[in-house]
Amino acid sequence: MCGIVGGIAQRDITPILLEGLKRLEYRGYDSAGMAVVRTGELQRERALGKVAELEAALTRRRLNGRLGIAHTRWATHGKPSLANAHPHLSSASVAVVHNGIIENFEPLKARLEGQGYRFHSDTDTEVIAHLFDSHYREQHEPRHAQEARDTLLAAFRATLGELHGAYALGLIHRDHPEHLLCARMGSPLVIGVGSGEHFIGSDPLALLQVTDRFIYLEEGDHALMTSHDIVIFDGEQVVEEISSDMPQSPDAGTEQLGAGRRALGARPIIRYEHGSQAANKGDYRHFMLKEIHEQPEVLRDTLADKLTPEGTLLTAVLGPEAAELLPQVRQVQLVACGTSYHAGLVARYWLEALAGVPCSVEVASEFRYRHVAVQPGTLFVTLSQSGETADTLAALRFAKSAGYLATLAICNVPGSSLVRESQLRLMTHAGPEIGVASTKAFTTQLAVLAWLALVLGRQQGRLDDADLAEQVAALQALPEQLRQVLELEPAIAELANGFAEKRHTLFLGRGAHYPVAMEGALKLKEISYIHAEAYAAGELKHGPLALVDDAMPVVTVAPSDTLLEKLKSNLQEVRARGGRLINFVCERAGLVDEEGVRNFPLPKVPELTAPILYSVPLQLLSYHVALVKGTDVDKPRNLAKSVTVE
Repeated sequence: MCGIVGGIAQRDITPILLEGLKRLEYRGYDSAGMAVVRTGELQRERALGKVAELEAALTRRRLNGRLGIAHTRWATHGKPSLANAHPHLSSASVAVVHNGIIENFEPLKARLEGQGYRFHSDTDTEVIAHLFDSHYREQHEPRHAQEARDTLLAAFRATLGELHGAYALGLIHRDHPEHLLCARMGSPLVIGVGSGEHFIGSDPLALLQVTDRFIYLEEGDHALMTSHDIVIFDGEQVVEEISSDMPQSPDAGTEQLGAGRRALGARPIIRYEHGSQAANKGDYRHFMLKEIHEQPEVLRDTLADKLTPEGTLLTAVLGPEAAELLPQVRQVQLVACGTSYHAGLVARYWLEALAGVPCSVEVASEFRYRHVAVQPGTLFVTLSQSGETADTLAALRFAKSAGYLATLAICNVPGSSLVRESQLRLMTHAGPEIGVASTKAFTTQLAVLAWLALVLGRQQGRLDDADLAEQVAALQALPEQLRQVLELEPAIAELANGFAEKRHTLFLGRGAHYPVAMEGALKLKEISYIHAEAYAAGELKHGPLALVDDAMPVVTVAPSDTLLEKLKSNLQEVRARGGRLINFVCERAGLVDEEGVRNFPLPKVPELTAPILYSVPLQLLSYHVALVKGTDVDKPRNLAKSVTVE
């Protein structure tokens, strides 16, 4: 959702902030803005629309400074407008950027208005700026540098103490050009560690042009930064300190860090594992297309630390507690949102068939608000690309006190909240996914879930050596098979031309391919804005057939499995009503092209890996339909990559 970038340096911070905003454009936003401190003056520039509009404004009115914050906003409180764009100011001395929602902003606003503060926006964020200014004015005038630091911290802590809800904050003050304040509660924020300069960002990707070393703030942390020092607090307790001014002789609890030293070490510095080039499109027209084509490689990377070349399951990647916990698993609860939810629905078929354990799958935003009956031996599994999805995180935090056997996070971001707060973890190694419509994150989640089903199947005694070897070989063959499927792209692109005027599409699948059809429908509606929905093919006679005519394409997922003959009967029902069929079908299924029927042959693969393989042509279909329609493929309207508020 919204994006934050900030920094304090010994050079002009403006181009760094602007580049950071460009790298956050994938998150979805409606306005952008920046504020910097220069020679006792707080300067701000904002623009409605794209970051390019802000960049154009900055060519007309150049901002210069060594301390600054910037933001891309996705409207929550108040419509998209220049007045609602961040940063928000108070008394021409305080500037704030904020991700999240302040739930008690209305009573705070009423109180501040009573104190004489005027509000110029409809946002909850402006409350934070005025609230800080109010608390700052209550402090005595600082007489020296240490008192100035303490004054800032006291006002900031008093402000945080009154905020209810979720937030990631960056705050600067005109009279303190050497200090950058930040805080995190329920919304992600990282600190980028540099040399003589430090930064904040809502995503490490925003800062990869200046550093690859990051500290992930924990819930409730706040920090005070200068160009040389970082001090992180949990409440009033210092939990991390990095300073170039620390004594150079080693002390207990400190370690060398470049030209300076760090103390305590409660918030580790994590080196980002993907290069900055991962956030570039390269020769591809869109990030989404690049990420579709990266799937053979990232699937191989995802499986590399989980399988030996000989096919051994490397369960140690789950964490040190796995050896004790896995034998106790009697059932699995999967919780996720959006695309990750669809991955969970596919996994239910695998877990029950291969491991023989009952599996339930729920949408996180619903799960967290109902009374849950937890059965003994239930493994609680969360799925998230970013690891910061608000509803999924809330479900995890509930589960930790609800009596589950253990918690397991399946995620693409090692330092994310979801990973850090779970007992066990499985990383997908998909690399940065910039396109809002998830592609490689989905297929790598499926690969990890298939691996987990094999691990539990082996643990439960359901898979002997021969069975396991066959299934592992299927996973290992996936990257090359995906390359074959990607060769269908020219034909799929040609087919997409016929979708430009369509208003509705129906997707059909059976068994584990019903959720694959759901994911295909989601992709099409996300980026082409064509209404699409998915049905289990056996449900056609229970309502959807009423919609079928020659104006609505029917897309089917038809692997050669035990349900193929049943599916063929469903396809005949569509043809009998004049429906036009687009079948992604096993090359051995025996379906032939005819008037109103177009078949795209896919390799014959085992049932375990077919859902992964058949997801890819549906991604290509949605991409090329969106291309024909001229929509913003990587940044579809009204959507955000990481949903970090409820």
